[in-house]
Amino acid sequence: MRRASGGSEPVAVHEVVLYGRPGCHLCDEARTALERIRAELPFALVERDIERDDALLKAYLERIPVIALDGQELFDFFVDEAELRRRLAYTGQR
Repeated sequence: MRRASGGSEPVAVHEVVLYGRPGCHLCDEARTALERIRAELPFALVERDIERDDALLKAYLERIPVIALDGQELFDFFVDEAELRRRLAYTGQR
């Protein structure tokens, strides 16, 4: 979780990483789902193109899209929207 700057008190900002590659229709669907969730529960969305890094390509090629929240891999192939909302809301209460 990152800290946002600007206000008098720092606000925690979750980071969701989408591991994928161009031309991946499941990655496009995952991005759409993440954007839908982000409209309700703000978070930083980072996209990682696995084709730009040999280690990422080896680790994720057969699993994309892979979605991680604050460094923890949560989902392969699809986004469980209800579960991600639950995790974002739960950790947002801390």
